[in-house]
Amino acid sequence: MDTQTRHALKQDRLIEATRTSVDWFADHRSKVIQAAVAAVLLVAVVVAALVVYNKRSAAADLAFGEAMDTYNAPLAQPGQPATPGERTFPSAAARAKLANQQFVQLADRYGFFEAGKTAAYFAGLTAMNMGQSGQAETYLKKVSDGHDAALASLAKLALANLYQQLNRSSEAVVLYNQLIAKPTNTVPADAARLQLASLYEKTNPAEANKIYAQLKSSKTAAGQIATQKLQQK
Repeated sequence: MDTQTRHALKQDRLIEATRTSVDWFADHRSKVIQAAVAAVLLVAVVVAALVVYNKRSAAADLAFGEAMDTYNAPLAQPGQPATPGERTFPSAAARAKLANQQFVQLADRYGFFEAGKTAAYFAGLTAMNMGQSGQAETYLKKVSDGHDAALASLAKLALANLYQQLNRSSEAVVLYNQLIAKPTNTVPADAARLQLASLYEKTNPAEANKIYAQLKSSKTAAGQIATQKLQQK
């Protein structure tokens, strides 16, 4: 077969393939158009969702920053003029009240976002500061059951302290033991042991001394505190 013939055959095959494609498109035109429209709509929905998500995430971050500014605001000192432009509060209770309102609103509105989850933790802390134990337990338990291990451990620690205040020591012991079994960067095992020993000082002094003795060899702040505790005995 000469070169000219091979070239002609290739052209014939190309024409036939093109004709077949055109015929197929003609037969399935409606379905192709529907699929194309669906794909365009899907892309549009995804883009719109990302825009909304980013917008809400930014709003949550901004609201969290404002709430933290309140939480960390200084208290007014008697006889001392306030620093120009600096917000102060007459008492810790007044500061906690406003911060709690901001954190609760943020947690309820943006609970899906990281800022909202962290706000729930601070909502629990500020409720504790206000003496609102029911609200504090609700928010702290919600955070302690979350998937963020670092934040959940902080919530468990705060919840255990709340239970001690409410004379629910057995529940606090359970939480401390959970923190010891699964330590995190935010709540190391030694820190949880130290808190457990402090609880046992009132209910089981022998067990408290045992834990302090175990901590004594630790080269951490917990070890130093344990050593001091044993020296005071």
